[in-house]
Amino acid sequence: MRKYIIKNIKHIFTLVLLLSVIMPLSLKAQTNDSVQLVYPIPYDDGNPTNYDNNKSGLFLQDPDNVTREIIYDPATGKYTFYSKIGDFMYKDPYSMDQKQYLDYYNKKSTKDYWKERREAVSSTSGNGNQLIPTIFVGGKAFDKIFGSNTIDIKLQGSADVTFGLKHQRRNDPSLTISQQRTTNFDFDESIQLSAAAKIGEKIEFKLNYNTETQFTFDNKFTLKYEGDEDDIIQLIEAGNVSMPLQSSLITGTQSLFGLKTKLQFGKTSVTSVISYQESETQNISVSGGALTNEYVIECLDYEENRHFFLSQYFRDNYEKALENLPLVTSDININKIEVWITNTTSNYENSRNIVAFTDLGEGEAEWIYNNEKIQPSNAIGAKYPDNTVNTLLNNMDYNSLRSLNSVTSYLTTEGYTSGKDFEKLQKARKLNPSEYVLNSKLGFITLNINLNANQTLAVAYQYTVIGQDKVYQVGEFSDQSITDPNLLVTKLLKSTTIDTKMPMWDLMMKNVYNIRAYQVSQNDFIMNILYLGNSNGVSTGYFADAKGDAKGQSLLHLMNLDNLNSQNNPVEGGDGLFDFINGATTNGGTINASTGRIYFPVLEPFGSHIRKIFEDEPALADKYAFDSLYSLTKTSAEQYTEKNKFRLEGHYTSSSGSEINLNALNVQPGSVNVSAGGVPLVENVDYTVDYTLGRVTILNEALLNSGTNINISMENNTAISTMKKTFMGARVEHEINPDF
Repeated sequence: MRKYIIKNIKHIFTLVLLLSVIMPLSLKAQTNDSVQLVYPIPYDDGNPTNYDNNKSGLFLQDPDNVTREIIYDPATGKYTFYSKIGDFMYKDPYSMDQKQYLDYYNKKSTKDYWKERREAVSSTSGNGNQLIPTIFVGGKAFDKIFGSNTIDIKLQGSADVTFGLKHQRRNDPSLTISQQRTTNFDFDESIQLSAAAKIGEKIEFKLNYNTETQFTFDNKFTLKYEGDEDDIIQLIEAGNVSMPLQSSLITGTQSLFGLKTKLQFGKTSVTSVISYQESETQNISVSGGALTNEYVIECLDYEENRHFFLSQYFRDNYEKALENLPLVTSDININKIEVWITNTTSNYENSRNIVAFTDLGEGEAEWIYNNEKIQPSNAIGAKYPDNTVNTLLNNMDYNSLRSLNSVTSYLTTEGYTSGKDFEKLQKARKLNPSEYVLNSKLGFITLNINLNANQTLAVAYQYTVIGQDKVYQVGEFSDQSITDPNLLVTKLLKSTTIDTKMPMWDLMMKNVYNIRAYQVSQNDFIMNILYLGNSNGVSTGYFADAKGDAKGQSLLHLMNLDNLNSQNNPVEGGDGLFDFINGATTNGGTINASTGRIYFPVLEPFGSHIRKIFEDEPALADKYAFDSLYSLTKTSAEQYTEKNKFRLEGHYTSSSGSEINLNALNVQPGSVNVSAGGVPLVENVDYTVDYTLGRVTILNEALLNSGTNINISMENNTAISTMKKTFMGARVEHEINPDF
């Protein structure tokens, strides 16, 4: 039965093959035009070159009863190829002259040779899937130097290259014809490569490279030479190296990039390294299940592009509203807000075209940037932000203002400058409520997302004032009668043009510092403000040469961060501890415990506020006030090193059970060491480490129940892009005897 089925299958294949020949011939007989098959199935015309090239697994191969033979005709000097089924010749013969045949035979022989070599390597070494087969190098010298005569190279990975053409056309009359049409090449490449090579038994090379990796320190490179047991040179290692030490006094490190050597002189071994360190060592203490961590923040490191006042009015009243903490005195209640940013995503679900004005809602002359075009109005309640408190929108042509194509040219003609007076955003993205937090009493927002320098921030908001029936509004909302694609008028808080002399620069809050902690506990929270610029080089928590009311007062008290005792009752001169008033982001206070942000109740704590402290002593005001911190960008202010002398220091605790958060991601494997009461713990026995998420889990619950102090040291790679340290050292070990 089996033979019968196999025989019939052969006949079916033969029939299919005959039909594939007869059908194209019949088509040719019906018309003189060339036949274009719908699907490009290769046609066997008897040419052996085409036949050899079409041996893909996608196409049916010849059945066993099909034979091909070559016959040389000495009379004509040609080689003729015949295709037969049994004695029946089902193809027209195909002839080649001697030159064509030699060329065909040479290519076929070369291809068959490499196929045989690959199959031979696969059968003998078992690594035939390698891109580069194992290479054998003869000679005793090579074997003596490298330990063997083989070179083994293993490559894995992929490379993707994308080419494209991007053409953009903008019907903007303010642009020239050449600017309205732009054509650019779009090029993107992605490489994922893993290489491992061995030269003999002594030299080893490893490489991991990925252009899509989130952290640059994930790309590893190592070149290593290992000597024999009796060689002086035991190890030479270059690239990503480590220097682990068994000592508890001087600890080594796992994340280094440089050169490491190990030499053996009898019973004495010398290990040395010269490199730079790609990580920062951190220590975390846990006592009774509470995580304790220290922080040090320079005064220059305020959190930028995250916190913004909605108007100059709210900035002007900020200090007044917080001068009697924990009571927040404000008659404002913001009940509706929309926040817009430049859309850098491909999601246009919550998007609208908007135009944002710098001076919208500003009712005082000193708050208005373009005071040549805009004047404060005399409307009732003009001190509160509103669309009617100045003349910005009085004489606007709303037909031109609503049009995406004409708004730029219209406003430019009217005397407004793009990037300073206004910003036009096409398909701006409206933030979800989870992407920002509103302080409805003090009139500022805190973004939960990163805002890039080239992104614009705009808002529209509505609020009421205690004792008034009027509803004040700044900007326009997307749910009002202005339909898409008409532009919405909004208030500009941040533009793509950075000008520190504009009033808009002051809308970005520069008095918020992030200690990079979450769920901070009030218990054992310590914060001190230190001044490092004393002549004796000793940092102090007060101004050493202050006089009058400021003499002997702590900087915490002078910055209005220490006016209460632990029961939040006012105390003259404070109690020396930070006033822990939670809810600063939403209500008003000094800290937001859930996100670890400290809010100063003064606008410019190290600038104009110090000048207020030394109002009667201008010489001391000039000495201590860091005015450039608030009048310039961070990069520019950093150049004034003689004024950058203030620092925030302290420690905090946050609740923690058996899981301890390291406040770091992608921790270097092997770099986490845990000890309890000074005794080292064993990984995977007493604790486990999730190096990706940066988390330690204590398995021995008796350690937590006993209240034993647990110390964790680790290496954090997050500072690699901004901070690299030179790491050099040597370790000498001498073995007296194996039992000593």
